[in-house]
Amino acid sequence: MAQTIAPAVSPVPLPDPAMAELLQSVVDTARAIFGAEASSILLLETTADELVFEAVSGQGQEFLVGRRFPAGRGIAGWVAASGEPMVVDDLHDSTSFDRDVAESTGYVPNALMAAPLLHGDRVLGVLEVLDPSPQARSSLTELDLLSLFARQAAVALHVLTTHAPRRPSAPAPDGADDPSRAELLRLLSQARRLLEE
Repeated sequence: MAQTIAPAVSPVPLPDPAMAELLQSVVDTARAIFGAEASSILLLETTADELVFEAVSGQGQEFLVGRRFPAGRGIAGWVAASGEPMVVDDLHDSTSFDRDVAESTGYVPNALMAAPLLHGDRVLGVLEVLDPSPQARSSLTELDLLSLFARQAAVALHVLTTHAPRRPSAPAPDGADDPSRAELLRLLSQARRLLEE
């Protein structure tokens, strides 16, 4: 399926605790769903043409957040450019795998699944699961599940980055009146249901 992908607007920096919580929840849940050693979200920063680690669960979570690499490199770069998901069972034989980038992160996986964070025709970034369980990477159904989960994360990310923050003069006690928070909670609830299936 050929798809034209429009470049994404550079994401807003992440001082927002709701966004940090969303992204961390996504990688933690993806890691659990797929029985992976690690999971990460890399956001596309178009002005610098770079992918930036914004959330990591498992291997590398202590030091990878904030690391950058050129958007055109590796499997994450291919997924961001094409807008298509990818699964590679043996990275040793993959010509798309950029071993130098992996070695620079301190963790070189043997297998990888990646899906674009798509909102409409825009790629916002990439969701990766590294060394998922063999059962998780053995069928197209699992790749479809990762793609669906990545699309939900992209919708929540879009909502959080496009809604203006509430004015401090009229805060809701629990954030219930904030549409971005409501959308975030709805998507997190859907993620929990996916995990329980």
